[in-house]
Amino acid sequence: MSSLRSVSRRRFLQSATLASAASLIPGLRRPALALASGPLESSPLEEFSYGDIALNSALHEQQLQQTHAVLMELSEDSLLKPFRQMIGQPAPGKELGGWYNYDPNYDWHTFEAGFAPAATFGQWVSALARVYAITGSQAAREKVLRLNRLYAQVIDGKFYENNRFPAYCYDKLVCGLIDSHKYVGDPDAFAILQKTTDAAIPHLPGKAIVHGQSWRPGKDESYTWDESYTMPENLFLAYQRGAGERYRAMGVQYLNDVIFDRLAAAQNDLAGRHAYSHVNSLCSAMQAYLTVGSEKHLRAAKNGFDMLAAQSFATGGWGPDETLRATGSADVYDSLSKTHSSFETPCGSYAHFKLTRYLLRVTRDPRYGDSMERMMYNTILGAKPLEADGRTFYYADCNFKGRKVYSSHGWPCCSGTHPQVAADYRINTYFRDARGVYVNLYIPSTLKWTQNGAQVVLTQKSEYPYDAHVQFEVKVSKSEEFAVNLRIPAWAEKASVSVNGKREAANAGTFAQVQRQWKTGDRIDVELPLTTRLEAIDPAHADTVALLMGPLVLFAVTDSEPKVTRAQLLAAKRTGGQNWQMQTASGPVKMLPFTAIADEQYTTYLRVT
Repeated sequence: MSSLRSVSRRRFLQSATLASAASLIPGLRRPALALASGPLESSPLEEFSYGDIALNSALHEQQLQQTHAVLMELSEDSLLKPFRQMIGQPAPGKELGGWYNYDPNYDWHTFEAGFAPAATFGQWVSALARVYAITGSQAAREKVLRLNRLYAQVIDGKFYENNRFPAYCYDKLVCGLIDSHKYVGDPDAFAILQKTTDAAIPHLPGKAIVHGQSWRPGKDESYTWDESYTMPENLFLAYQRGAGERYRAMGVQYLNDVIFDRLAAAQNDLAGRHAYSHVNSLCSAMQAYLTVGSEKHLRAAKNGFDMLAAQSFATGGWGPDETLRATGSADVYDSLSKTHSSFETPCGSYAHFKLTRYLLRVTRDPRYGDSMERMMYNTILGAKPLEADGRTFYYADCNFKGRKVYSSHGWPCCSGTHPQVAADYRINTYFRDARGVYVNLYIPSTLKWTQNGAQVVLTQKSEYPYDAHVQFEVKVSKSEEFAVNLRIPAWAEKASVSVNGKREAANAGTFAQVQRQWKTGDRIDVELPLTTRLEAIDPAHADTVALLMGPLVLFAVTDSEPKVTRAQLLAAKRTGGQNWQMQTASGPVKMLPFTAIADEQYTTYLRVT
């Protein structure tokens, strides 16, 4: 016997504020059928382990394998070279080039080779550790262990003294080491972390420093671009994973409360700030809530996300020219003709996925999953591949004449986050609580877990987002009761869920919950009607619109802007595969999703008559 219910976490009781992570938070429950009684759990949803989930999507797996292959081939002497150079040790091996290099005579006006020496080292170690957790690759584990031990030989305060980004580099090294501890089981990781922290602290500011504020006398302007305000996230994670009380205290110390106090009061303090790093700092606010129970920081993160969503492109991306905008500003619209640097894709999507994952876990509000899904399909999943020579996809281009191009800089910051994003698709797809599992992303995959002593395998099959039908097959070692919660996107009107052929309507913008005694052979079928709709760039420019079908933006592939009506856009037809076509007075126009665009010129938005 099963029951289907829709669970929305968008609104809480008007008179209540969020309590601690262990308290009960009542939420709205809108039944499609008779609902199970009782309040929902308020404790955050748990993440599955990387190895619990196998993805069966060629696009996702290709990105993981390709980025991993690049990292595995990187010379260890080349990776250690800038560390050794900056502390005066012999530094054999070839330079990687690009931003990774150390150049004591670097001209900060150029942004060329030498801009951020060794900055991505910790992220690459983190990505390799995550791949080991996914695949069990001994080669990946051994590379992590070798890199950590080689790095342990070069820990020295001179690295931070000679570095324009000491906080940024320290933050990434913390990430690599705590991931090495958790996923690879490196027994020396925490000792190396302690030594790293001892070396770094004398060269860090005593608190979070606002981007652009000088704190190192005698240094040029580029030294004010460090990002100490993003450090708390990984410091809190280090504490949670057992590295010691020191890291909880440091996490609190570096919270950027100049911004968080205003965001918590629903004041947009993001305008004019560097986009990626300040969205990343919202992840620190979420970890402050998850670690020390700070309700202020949860409010700041939620309000910050809402302000971000209000200035986002239809793709889910944000921050043209890496800058956040004021509420109600026309800047995002103006960027369609003024810049091709629309969204810092690997870095931005990494921050966005973390933020929406944390918010979803805490609130159980499916709109955060909707946002994650939109960004995944319309930005990072269509990024050009990371190349062994350091070529990196950096900006997604929302200009009226957009193209996919590589950054002109080798090994920029996005080369560090791209491999981490590729590994994290798994942990973004499913979550769990004591009652069962939450399906967040519809990606062909297999999830394995233990529920009340029963071994459960949930296999997801689909051609989504090109087909509305998603199927789940259940296999259990013994019959067991639990809930399967399915995200029904806000755009999926007239969605339905069937269990063993019995169909019931499911409300858009909720998690549809199926609670039953499951047995091997049970099947769930989800129908998510792929509605076609138009989204304006902002309310003041209602005639500048993007065409969406389900979670996908369809981009016009054209060398000149066509004259088109709303009706013509909405009447675009799929002509096969990933191809759509729109008929206009001047002839047909090809429409493609971002993942299908190669080197063609495209436009995200069209002006409609």
